[in-house]
Amino acid sequence: MPVYNEAAYIDDAIDSVLAQHYEGEHELVVVLGPSTDGTTERVTERAATDARVRVVTNDALSIPLSLNLGIRAAAHDIIVRVDAHTELQPDYTAMGVATLLRTGAASVGGLMVATGRGRLQSAIARAYNSRLGLGGGAYHGGASEGPAESAYLGIMRREALLAVGLYDEGLKRGEDWELNFRLRDAGHLVWLDPALRVTYWPRSTWAKLARQFTATGIWRGELVRRLGGRNSLRYFAPPALVASMALSAALLVLQLTGVVSGLASLVLSVVHAGPALYALVLLGLLVTPSSGPTLADRATFARVIAVMHLSWGFGFVRGFLFGARDAIDTSRTES
Repeated sequence: MPVYNEAAYIDDAIDSVLAQHYEGEHELVVVLGPSTDGTTERVTERAATDARVRVVTNDALSIPLSLNLGIRAAAHDIIVRVDAHTELQPDYTAMGVATLLRTGAASVGGLMVATGRGRLQSAIARAYNSRLGLGGGAYHGGASEGPAESAYLGIMRREALLAVGLYDEGLKRGEDWELNFRLRDAGHLVWLDPALRVTYWPRSTWAKLARQFTATGIWRGELVRRLGGRNSLRYFAPPALVASMALSAALLVLQLTGVVSGLASLVLSVVHAGPALYALVLLGLLVTPSSGPTLADRATFARVIAVMHLSWGFGFVRGFLFGARDAIDTSRTES
């Protein structure tokens, strides 16, 4: 469990791991970053009172490095990745290990079930759980069991991880997808088991949401630079939206100033279709019951969707054109 500034969630996350109904030997390796909110003190106290909790320190703000330190320090052959922002169902480990052994997979994942407190975090959670919010990744929805592109968090064979070189420490986001890409490329099986469900607490402010999705988009753009068309097509939807909005805005200025007019203006106006259709989708969310119980909830949900898509899309364009350049997700380091 890589941990950094998670004082509000860390006790529940640790409790959910220690409460696992798993008969085999197990431990929790917590990799502590340089937290400033009391997280370090909470984890240190837990480790002092429970021998199952081991602490490894990492002074760098790097999740892949933290994961690799934890894997190298682990005493067992099966690695269960967990996050401090998540809570596991009591039989998660037992079910995941059973699926790993049954399928022969190198990496098994389940479903991310986002949940929230209050109007904004609850709206963000609904967006995470919606196909519209995150583009229909299998672990965000009701996909059936079987081979998968990636695995959320992951119950993994340590031997396979070591064979492909563990997590790429040069990445700051997208490390799960990239690791599972290399596992599949090496001939290993990555498996989705929807019976495995993990409660996830998303960001809880507008600024943190925007920073998180901008960073995620930047690193997806970097991965596209590296791997090209070997990325899923759904990753190209947000940057396509951003590109269409930029073209539409530029054309509108030219039309309003008279630089483009007549038949040319009429033909080129097709570029306004993308942003117009997107605006209609957002307006449609205001009358969609699944967007929230009240009009205020649905309006918040529509805004969350727009922030997710546009932040991710702008980030992707930046990462694709200029590279990630060591960009980090500051949604954990800034208020």
